[in-house]
Amino acid sequence: MSPRPLIIQVINPNTSDAMTATIAAAARVVAAPGNEILAVCPQEGAPSIEGHFDEAIATLGVLEQVKLGRDAGVDGHIIACFGDPGLLAARELATAPVIGIAEAAMHLATLVATRFSIVTTLPRTLTIARHLLHQYGFERHCAGLHAIDLPVLALEDGSGTAQQKVREQCIAARDRDGSGAVVLGCGGMADLARSLTDELGIPVIDGVSAAVKMVEALAALGLRTSKQGDLAYPLAKPLSGRFHGLNQ
Repeated sequence: MSPRPLIIQVINPNTSDAMTATIAAAARVVAAPGNEILAVCPQEGAPSIEGHFDEAIATLGVLEQVKLGRDAGVDGHIIACFGDPGLLAARELATAPVIGIAEAAMHLATLVATRFSIVTTLPRTLTIARHLLHQYGFERHCAGLHAIDLPVLALEDGSGTAQQKVREQCIAARDRDGSGAVVLGCGGMADLARSLTDELGIPVIDGVSAAVKMVEALAALGLRTSKQGDLAYPLAKPLSGRFHGLNQ
């Protein structure tokens, strides 16, 4: 008996419809036949996420989308921003697996190389990437962090400039850092991984694709988010204003 198709919710935490479409396309390329990618983004919030303030704003939109996905019965949730905003809070709300693309990409990089580099957008986000490396325990695996010094939405402006800078930084990461793999540090770079892998001759890992395959693997193993300890459902308490009912 073949398993039923999965519905995987892919959440772009910013409000950019164009970036949501890019992320959705990358997810659908790797999804197993029959599995559905449900790509969503919040209607309110920041158009791009490029700092701690943006992440704080984005977290509410992520949680609202996770709740909608949980109520609709999706089989997994993906947070498609490299800061993994609201990841642990989302796991409290969810029963199905919740995967952040940074954590997913870093995990996979350690399975195919002993050292990896990260290429991201603005220099200010390098500190956020360092925090995540420490939080996830991958500091010793990371050989270098690089920024293209362009905003996230430059990946969607049609000029190709941001994509070329990503390429240049990936080559530099390979040659200067001696890394065996490169992690792309933005959901908007999701469509670049395969061509860069072919050109550079080393794995270039997109966290969106990595997260899709992790959700599928967890579903195949029958593993869901633990409701024991700190990831138990949020405590039942009255929330006011726009937060009303979010913890139910």
